[in-house]
Amino acid sequence: MAPLRYARTPIEIESPEELGYDSISYNLAESSFADQRLSDYGIDTDVGDLLLQYGDHLGLPRLRELIAAESAETGGSDPNGIGPDQVTVTSGAAPALFIVATALLGPGDHALIQAPNYATNLETPRMLGADLEHVEIRYEDGWELDVDRLASQIRPETKLISITYPHNPTGAMIDAETLERIVGLVDDHPTARLLLDETYRSLAPEPLPLAASLSERDRALSISSMSKTYGLPGLRMGWIINRDPELAETLLAAKEQILICGSTADEEMAARVLEAKDRILPPIRAKIDEHLGIVRGWLAADDVRDVFEWVEPRAGVVGIPRLRDPDAIDIDRFYKTLLENHGTYVGPGHWFDQPRSSFRLGFGWPTTDELHKGLAGLLAAAADAAK
Repeated sequence: MAPLRYARTPIEIESPEELGYDSISYNLAESSFADQRLSDYGIDTDVGDLLLQYGDHLGLPRLRELIAAESAETGGSDPNGIGPDQVTVTSGAAPALFIVATALLGPGDHALIQAPNYATNLETPRMLGADLEHVEIRYEDGWELDVDRLASQIRPETKLISITYPHNPTGAMIDAETLERIVGLVDDHPTARLLLDETYRSLAPEPLPLAASLSERDRALSISSMSKTYGLPGLRMGWIINRDPELAETLLAAKEQILICGSTADEEMAARVLEAKDRILPPIRAKIDEHLGIVRGWLAADDVRDVFEWVEPRAGVVGIPRLRDPDAIDIDRFYKTLLENHGTYVGPGHWFDQPRSSFRLGFGWPTTDELHKGLAGLLAAAADAAK
């Protein structure tokens, strides 16, 4: 087998942390709630007495119990049940995605991956040499997923179907009936598994049932993390939920060979945050709702709607606006003047294999003042770059 050819993706090369946060005044590129200190949430950070031993290889039992309980609560009734032993804790969602892809796919294996998508969901199967086929969602269709078209793409040899909801980068959403239909397609297939990246699940007005709980043949996996909803990407904490015992052994073996176990300190801090989630989440949701309203109002203004348009996000903290008439704008100049003259940064469309006349706008990360000023910068930059 040839060595794996790792390639850096544009979203990482051009990320705000690589560019330098101090070079950005109004950061509208982030796909999470605002970065937080644990003290902002009133979390006790004293771990001086914590024994820094190798931890449980699946993850801190108390943390796994909290994850299993939260998964059931945010999805409503959970008739099939999720227990803590069906949770594998990882150092963030990205390693979880990597572990699942490498456990299920090899060269030539057919994988259906939703696009656009978070880069890791696409890049890891591509790096493995999988036969990668996109499940396209399009602006022109309101970013709606066509389940009939998805069904027609499934082959007898399909190994993985990977979707993301609430969706990054569009903010699109599906309903429970649609998810159940997709799970049914997988359950009826001899080899396929469903991966649902559920990182924003707790931010949906009506969270979907946990995908892993819906599969009667235990062929669905759910992945999430602490990064996006809680604004804690520096607390490297994610998880995989899976009810297939045989696959669980494979996933654990992968984790052990990469990490052995997780960070004892990170897992303890994550548990403390989840124990306080009923206090922490309501203000987060309130800020996100307020900021979505600000963007909605901005786009409704006469001078703005002549320049920009979007399909309004239904969940999460991001959406994809686009220039209404891209031929009237010098796109390269637009991005250049946006940052250099107006201090505003967004995620350009090429991060997601979309036209550069579109961009990901994150409205959950900036302060309210930064959001207003960043939006003003977008309109000013479009005027600067008009042909």
